[in-house]
Amino acid sequence: MLTLVTGATGQVGRRFVPRLVAQAQAGTVRVLVRDAARGERFAELGAEVVTGDLRDADALGKAVAGVDAVVNVAASFRGVPDEEAWAVNRDAAVALGRAAAAAGVRRFVQVSTGVVYGTGRGRPMTEDDEIRPGGELWGAYAESKAAAERELLALEGGMEVRVGRLPFVYGEGDPHLADSLRWAANWASAQRLQMAHHADVAQGLMRLLYAPAVNGPLYNIADDAPVTAVELHQLNGVEVPAGMYTRSDPDPWFGIMSTQKIRRDLGFRPVYPTVWSARDAGAL
Repeated sequence: MLTLVTGATGQVGRRFVPRLVAQAQAGTVRVLVRDAARGERFAELGAEVVTGDLRDADALGKAVAGVDAVVNVAASFRGVPDEEAWAVNRDAAVALGRAAAAAGVRRFVQVSTGVVYGTGRGRPMTEDDEIRPGGELWGAYAESKAAAERELLALEGGMEVRVGRLPFVYGEGDPHLADSLRWAANWASAQRLQMAHHADVAQGLMRLLYAPAVNGPLYNIADDAPVTAVELHQLNGVEVPAGMYTRSDPDPWFGIMSTQKIRRDLGFRPVYPTVWSARDAGAL
């Protein structure tokens, strides 16, 4: 099976592609990158490299030609203008989906986010919950990802779309863990963050990619133990702000996802069930 991966040079993609290449047979992974020089490391691993922009129709045509499956990891995250978030997270994703369907691609794995659920439900959120993205923290990111999910799942033409919703991703030198203090410093001490190590994100996405059948298109991918704001400071070796202990958490179930479905259907078990196990293994 020839699999195209987009977003290969991002924090998730650059750690996912080597694992996918190692699992797949030689010559069965293709990456789309904007900068040929940044694609060299993937070529050295055995991946085929196509140079082009996800927002360019000609590049999409070349990227999906002869492909059996697509994993769309590409995303514009925090700190980008809303227009760019919509252009990449929704418009480019849907254009890729349409190009893939037209090229006869059989399976499309869309990498999404748990923040599409929006406000908490008083329990871990499941794939059956209605999505209602919103909130100042994430800007257009959640809304654009939710729109991409809806439009991709509505595509016609026989291509199977599967969606993996990720939490906060960390590990293997990813700066996200340190970056978390930019906003976690203003949280209540017990406020929690759902997380997943890159090894487990890759595991979850590959299970979605390779499973012969799934029970519905939506799957949460996460570890077993959300961490508190206090723990985020401890993991970063930073003193906990004194005022944190007097704050209250406005929504203690925001972003907390159930992984029962992916465990039951696809046999997912985190390599790193907690961030502390990743720390002890030297995998941060």
